[in-house]
Amino acid sequence: MATAALTTAKKERWNALDALRGLILLSMLFYHAGYDLVALFGVSAGWFFAWPGFLWQQSICWGFILLSGMSCRLSHSNARRGLLTLGCGLLVELATRLFLPQQIIRFGILHFLGCAALLWALAAPLLDRLPAPALLAGSLALFLLTYALPWGGLGLGPLRLVTLPSGLYASPWLFWLGLPAPDFYSADYFPLLPWLFLFVAGAALCRLLAAWPPFARAARTRVPMLSALGRHTLLVYLMHQPLIYGLLWGTARLTDLL
Repeated sequence: MATAALTTAKKERWNALDALRGLILLSMLFYHAGYDLVALFGVSAGWFFAWPGFLWQQSICWGFILLSGMSCRLSHSNARRGLLTLGCGLLVELATRLFLPQQIIRFGILHFLGCAALLWALAAPLLDRLPAPALLAGSLALFLLTYALPWGGLGLGPLRLVTLPSGLYASPWLFWLGLPAPDFYSADYFPLLPWLFLFVAGAALCRLLAAWPPFARAARTRVPMLSALGRHTLLVYLMHQPLIYGLLWGTARLTDLL
């Protein structure tokens, strides 16, 4: 039943996922504009780097990664998709390393999504043998357990219950896994752990929803502007920061002149 539904889903686009992706993309554009104003232009906004800003940022990340995991089931080639996304991530890293080293991006969201798609292409035949509800519950549990791994522990989401040995974080080469060294820095950081578990949860959720006829009908719903935006997420992501920074820089210079 679920396999047949997914086969059908591959023949027609789930416009509702595009619309959700477009909505999250709009939220990201506003968030990054706020980040540039605070971090690069010195605008005072104490809440931005406190809990309100953190929750805003996390809502964007969780949404993108869940939707990406769902979309991997509808992709014609996750290997090609993964290589393209990873390549774009490496270009972003190179650009920040050359032109904005104080905001360098090492293993950011594009690096992660590219690697996750490639890993899914390899692991899907094995993971598809598991019941979708068990895969969803297990992935979410492991995501919450390892959420604090990059900060030195295991626990329940951001609540660290177990502190891991500092020796695990001594290597400068394991940041991609979720074990960053003390001097590691990245303006955008999404290691494989814990985020790979959230990606797999999205894939399991898609498998469940594909077998539910009401969702399959609702998934065809098109929201013209949001769906169009969501279909070009990678292009918008690559272009948005230079455009936002340029607009803010130009506005600041014009304000100074006036």
